[in-house]
Amino acid sequence: MLTLGKRFFANLSAMETTMKAVVVRAFGDPSVLNVEEVPVPRPGPGQVLVEVKAAGVNPVETYMRTGKHALTPSLPWTPGHDGAGVISAVGENVTGLTVGKRVWITQTLTGSYAQFCLCPATAVRLLPFTVTYEQGAAISVPYRTAYRALFQKGQGRPGQTVLVHGGSGGTGIATIQLAAAAGLKVLATAGTDAGLELVRREGAQAAFNHRSPDYVAEILKATEGRGVDLIVEMLANVNLGTDLTMLARGGTVAIVGSRGTVEINPRELMSREASVVGVMAAGTDGSEAFAAIEAGLLGRTVRPIVAKTFPLAGVAAAHTEVIEHTSGTSGKIVLLPWA
Repeated sequence: MLTLGKRFFANLSAMETTMKAVVVRAFGDPSVLNVEEVPVPRPGPGQVLVEVKAAGVNPVETYMRTGKHALTPSLPWTPGHDGAGVISAVGENVTGLTVGKRVWITQTLTGSYAQFCLCPATAVRLLPFTVTYEQGAAISVPYRTAYRALFQKGQGRPGQTVLVHGGSGGTGIATIQLAAAAGLKVLATAGTDAGLELVRREGAQAAFNHRSPDYVAEILKATEGRGVDLIVEMLANVNLGTDLTMLARGGTVAIVGSRGTVEINPRELMSREASVVGVMAAGTDGSEAFAAIEAGLLGRTVRPIVAKTFPLAGVAAAHTEVIEHTSGTSGKIVLLPWA
């Protein structure tokens, strides 16, 4: 049995309606991202169809687009891991979800860079009316990654000091908010005055410009020379060697992002009995993180920040922006498929 939303006629033939979607037919630079007219997918058992009001743009999708990432998709491919919208159709064996419900997406089957996407029913969660669709598209990947880095891999605890190295992007802001709400002392870096103001507003007790030649000394001074217990690192190929010099004894660097190789001095790890752990939330059980995120949404400790929005036709520019940060980072990049 199929339940149809208002954009569909009450018959199965209406499911042949086309939609606009980003389609990648060859790996490469942002120019391979093309908007095409494609059929609207039909939900099967245990699936829902979501009319996508906003889709999150994540660095991982730019890496996958090149064909050089561990998660290499099959072609043709529509990118997009997270988003927010309205349930338009419900397949068989789905309970608790009905047409018209506002939802945020934690996983898609057909990609969220589209006007509609298929999702497992278990991968959509109700979006509070206090949260916009644009904010809803900024929840899943950033906050799930932040939660895993902070608490599941980094073992962060109340009273510890965490440095969010690159704090003004989507995942950085999520990390700051979750850490501050959990009682950690939060230090954060950013590369612009606006970014520094943003990280302070979202919960960092101290902010440092990572473009300053003295920022490492300033961070160590802020910890009275002790160092930080945990670093959540967004660009390890640039910063990992420096990170190790800022760790307290027994400290940990949790690597969320890296765009290449890096050389480090192992003695910095040995002398501190420190650790470096990798973070890859995809493919792991996200139930604990999602429960914490939903509680944060209701309690307003989770407050997604949207930096810029782009229409679907501007997807190439969005992919460029999420990597190059032409105006600095200040939250999440979001696509608006109906704009």
